[in-house]
Amino acid sequence: MFKVSGLVSGYGQSEVIHSLDLNAAPSEIVAVMGRNGMGKTTLFKSLMGILPCRRGTVEIGGVDVAALPPHERVAHGIAYVPQGRMIFSTLTVLENIKAALPKSAHGKVPDEVFSLFPVLYDMQHRKGGNLSGGQQQQLAIARALVTNPRVLLLDEPTEGIQPSIIKDIARSLKEIRTLKQLTIIVSEQVLSFTLEIADRLVVIEKGRFVHENRRDEVDIAKVSSYLSV
Repeated sequence: MFKVSGLVSGYGQSEVIHSLDLNAAPSEIVAVMGRNGMGKTTLFKSLMGILPCRRGTVEIGGVDVAALPPHERVAHGIAYVPQGRMIFSTLTVLENIKAALPKSAHGKVPDEVFSLFPVLYDMQHRKGGNLSGGQQQQLAIARALVTNPRVLLLDEPTEGIQPSIIKDIARSLKEIRTLKQLTIIVSEQVLSFTLEIADRLVVIEKGRFVHENRRDEVDIAKVSSYLSV
């Protein structure tokens, strides 16, 4: 479903991502783990087209979208939940979600979105800026889902969220994967969350993948050593 080959990107004259390869199967959840500053967000911005790819390919369903702008990548089935969530704080929950609806939806939010996130239904007329961090994260995921993606990119979804809500998000992501048969790529630093949701873990360090494991084969001590400061 999702294949990245030889991806190179960066800022100005600085190369941050160095020839990365990443494959993800349909309905697979892959976690990209690493400390701050190791290239996770740069990688995700490159996959979404916010940061141009200098070299390499980004394929979804066999189609290379590496040269396409973000809105065309969305049309090909990639959705992105950025670090910090980036919801529209002055719009209501409902308006935030509707902002991402395709024309074919005729302004109607799918019932399954509110089934996955009941709290959003209860708060649909509340301003996004008045939600808690966890509720904003659920809103950002819901907004991404209404674009009908085949691949969902989540950048640091647990950042600034209390532990009880992290468990809710983990449960929702697994339900989403099952319900919509999505491929999910998530960047993360919290190992317990990753072990809860991911089928496979990849560790990034200084823009290169340095370690990979299936979840049932994870060397927790080794992965933790990469995450420690």
